[in-house]
Amino acid sequence: MIDNTSGTPSVEDNKLGLTDKNLINEFEAKGIALAELYDWAGKWRTTQVVVGQLRPPEPKQILQLMYQFIDNLNFKIANSNSQADHLDCLTFAHYEFIRIHPFNNGNGRIGRILVNLIALKFGYKPLELYYREGESRTIYINAMRAADNGNIKPLKRLISEELTAF
Repeated sequence: MIDNTSGTPSVEDNKLGLTDKNLINEFEAKGIALAELYDWAGKWRTTQVVVGQLRPPEPKQILQLMYQFIDNLNFKIANSNSQADHLDCLTFAHYEFIRIHPFNNGNGRIGRILVNLIALKFGYKPLELYYREGESRTIYINAMRAADNGNIKPLKRLISEELTAF
């Protein structure tokens, strides 16, 4: 059996034409750092923003709101014993994180990752709340707007339709 895990077997296997494993790792690490690390990454939002029709809480409230969010989320996870409980927990996790909008950028991605981690913990497949193009994004945005106005049912229905056990 040939094991190619220790290096790239040919120059064509990477876009830089490298064959040395250490050099490949070095270039990949630099590329990841350049692509993913921004000055604002990992830092709480410090400016007031408007997201669609939603005006998230002021930056000075974020830390306290996130502590409360995590505390409530942990409680909900620990006390979720049925599919209905799971659905309530997933809906809470997604909407509340997005509502707080703790970061300058990436809140939607992180919110979806968070929901998928919780879904996996409960034994469900990852959710695809919407696709970037098409009607599903409009349905998602309308569900979030309804939640902004106190009606969480459309978002809960959207998550319910995606909820599939392994």
